[in-house]
Amino acid sequence: MPLALYPLALAVFAMGTSEFMLAGLVPDIAPDLGVTVGTAGLLTSAFAIGMVVGAPLMAALARDRSGRAALLGFVLLFAAAHAVGAVATGFPVLFASRVVAALANAGFLAVALTTAAALVPPDRKGRALAVLLSGTTVATIVGVPAGSVLGTLLGWRATFWAVAVLCLPAAAGILRSIPGRRPAQGTARALGSELAQLRRPRLLLVMLLGALVNAATFASFTFLAPVVTGTAGLGELWISVALMLFGAGSLAGVGVAGRLSDRRPGLVVAVGGPLLLAGWPALALLAHRPVALLTLVFVQGALSFALGSTLITRVLYEAAPAPTMAGSYATAALNIGAATGPLLASATLTGTGLGPLWVSGALVALALLIALPLRAMAPAAP
Repeated sequence: MPLALYPLALAVFAMGTSEFMLAGLVPDIAPDLGVTVGTAGLLTSAFAIGMVVGAPLMAALARDRSGRAALLGFVLLFAAAHAVGAVATGFPVLFASRVVAALANAGFLAVALTTAAALVPPDRKGRALAVLLSGTTVATIVGVPAGSVLGTLLGWRATFWAVAVLCLPAAAGILRSIPGRRPAQGTARALGSELAQLRRPRLLLVMLLGALVNAATFASFTFLAPVVTGTAGLGELWISVALMLFGAGSLAGVGVAGRLSDRRPGLVVAVGGPLLLAGWPALALLAHRPVALLTLVFVQGALSFALGSTLITRVLYEAAPAPTMAGSYATAALNIGAATGPLLASATLTGTGLGPLWVSGALVALALLIALPLRAMAPAAP
């Protein structure tokens, strides 16, 4: 894989750390800024909404710029938003900084997906995407626990500074390794023509499938803590262990899927889909057994990201006629799922905390009901 992919993955790592670490910081942010925990929790919603809206918007604004200029601008804007958040003395300023950070994150990921696909031969998009998404998976293994420890020792503001600083080597790597050429005249279609691709049923179907699988992933990932401490009866320390196992599984899943998603996506869906479907109710039924719980958390992380990354790779293939907007369609699918999954799961929370696991199973079942009979994942010509 080209070395230019790795600064992009580092930036995705910083952004993933920022997105996931916030849940653990809300209890400290609330009293510091004089708001309730519920109000502070709106920071997560603001980020998710900003990601969904920002993907197509920022990609459209950046489409006439070189990939290097757009990526550099987005990562520096993301860093600046965290620096502002770190010194915020009121909740409105912090809230606004999260919206700006989400827009920058969405724009970066949209352009990075397109750039990564362009850096490799047409039949290796899946492997390039696997490198890029490894930044997110490593964030769940290393970044989020490290952010939690840093926040405990030095306060929540220190974690914001750490994310801002982490963006700087990523920016330097982008400046040195990403080509600075502007899109050639006539290479990119008119924006209206690229947006018209969204009328293609096959593209919309693959985006829907990606959103459903990602919704299933985040429905359970978001509410894993009460299952660990409640149903399984483990101490709070085991929450971090479970999250790290999920992240380790997701890294393994992305790595395996990266080698299959270009040429054999149907195999990933046909094998991984039913296993993922069986895994969520199995996790709900066996959550009271700590060994089974931790084992299945790893397995579900692997299957979720293997299937999810394969579907997002297919979005890039299906959106190939929209070269500057394809990444934004993939990003939108990812984040619609990330926003709606926890929302659906929150309505099922009970004393046991197992409701979200059943929601995840239902979402995967719906995705398979749509995909398998229609053979939606038969490989299209790269």
